Amino acid sequence: MTDQTAQLEWRDTDAGAVPISTRFDDPYYSLDNGLAETQHVFLSGNDLPNRFTDGFHIAELGFGTGLNFLATLQSFRASGTEGKLRFTSFEAYPMAFADLQQALQPYPDLPTDVFASDPTDGLSGEDFDLTVITGDARETLPNWQGQADAWFLDGFSPAKNPELWDDALIKEVGRHTKPNGTFATYTAAGHVRRALTDAGFQVERAKGFGRKRHMSVGTKRDAE
Repeated sequence: MTDQTAQLEWRDTDAGAVPISTRFDDPYYSLDNGLAETQHVFLSGNDLPNRFTDGFHIAELGFGTGLNFLATLQSFRASGTEGKLRFTSFEAYPMAFADLQQALQPYPDLPTDVFASDPTDGLSGEDFDLTVITGDARETLPNWQGQADAWFLDGFSPAKNPELWDDALIKEVGRHTKPNGTFATYTAAGHVRRALTDAGFQVERAKGFGRKRHMSVGTKRDAE
């Protein structure tokens, strides 16, 4: 799957053109405000920036445009945390670099300069290490040696991309989470919440972003 790239169409909004996956018939981020969605769901949902420390490690299902990473790096820098942010993302269908650059144009205040080259090749700077693992996460995540402090579960809608939300993969998310590590996701689908509970998380429902009533957050329970 590593040779497969994202298939896109673009939808004009007040904020600019938003990429839509034609494979999954779903936008890469909110049509209203993708950055505000990231800040609400993934940063606040994981109690960030409050938890940042040197070497804090975020893992993500679905790299997409890289918006989540850039918003997180911006937050890390603004927090004044010394050291490095570590960020590992799993992406089955990487976006062409030119498309990624176009998708980020509505957000000029983000540190897009770190994407001087294709981020799916991996990037490193003075205060961050970014790794993008391409391929089917059901195959790549079980072989990953890392442990995350926080997870961004940002696949396309479970109804349209069920492979990224199946029980076995969610169990691997739990297995690759540090004690008291967290997750956040925009979805409140019952089967996803049950899978996360079975994977060892204390799952809670939280206020969703924009027109979405609910989202899900959780903390890894101590081993029994």
